[in-house]
Amino acid sequence: MRTLIAIAHALIALAMPILMVGLVNRTKSLWAGRKGPRLMQSGWDLLRLLRKRPVYSTTSTPVFRAGAWVVLASSVLAAMIAPILGNVAVLQFSHDFIVFAYTLGLARIFLMLSAIDVGSSFEGMGAAREASFSAFVEPALFLLIGAASVLTGLTSFAGLIGHLHQTDAFPWLAAPAVAVLFVLLQAEASRVPVDDPLTHLELTMVHEVMVLDHSGPELAAMQYAAALKLTIYAGLIAALLNPVDPWTQPALAIPVSLALMAVVAVLVGCIESLTARLRMRNVPRYLLAATALAALALGASGWLAGSTS
Repeated sequence: MRTLIAIAHALIALAMPILMVGLVNRTKSLWAGRKGPRLMQSGWDLLRLLRKRPVYSTTSTPVFRAGAWVVLASSVLAAMIAPILGNVAVLQFSHDFIVFAYTLGLARIFLMLSAIDVGSSFEGMGAAREASFSAFVEPALFLLIGAASVLTGLTSFAGLIGHLHQTDAFPWLAAPAVAVLFVLLQAEASRVPVDDPLTHLELTMVHEVMVLDHSGPELAAMQYAAALKLTIYAGLIAALLNPVDPWTQPALAIPVSLALMAVVAVLVGCIESLTARLRMRNVPRYLLAATALAALALGASGWLAGSTS
């Protein structure tokens, strides 16, 4: 059974990014009164990019050429660790959430290095912004994981997410945990209000300005990696809210998780249609609010665990 669930996990993690981006774009189109692109249009766009020949700057080094593929490989590895179906993952071991966090950190580092490598002042500005924003992302994730660890007593990422439903604190912890994960989704996947993937003004760009010099298959790798991060955090939210155990009812748990991930994608599209991106100086405050909420959840979890012991 574990092998079958792990295979389903891998297939969902690799295929769902295309649909997630399609749902976001279709939702935004509906809010704008347009029909919008097909749900799988981003997949065809990736195939089109894969057939193109990349163009390299004369100032770039092998670091730039390797950057996109390291970002993609790191994102895929993180997707195999993230328990998007609940209490099981393809890669599962003690304290694997540390590997998850720093695998995404490795992807972020190579994204910034490849941007700096071309010698563009605009891309260097985007890398500096990415570095400053990421400093607020990791504390929120680790504080939230710490709260789940205090309540469950487990050390694997899948165990923390999958067994949180069985704790007495889940009814009040679910809302702040989902809120924190949703903010992390917006930051990691470069979505509004942290970033705007559709902007073309270099002075306000973060992720998109760092991939301006990428083209062909390498641009496809960058775009797919960003969609994969969107899928990872949507899957974590779905796993947190899914009450069905994949071990006992996999035929029901998997469709419920997919439906919840689709709801997250629609919510992302609604937020991007109804709000604007934050001013650059307000983005750290927004991410810091998620960190503070995760810290409050950790403190409350520790107090509850101490009072019941």
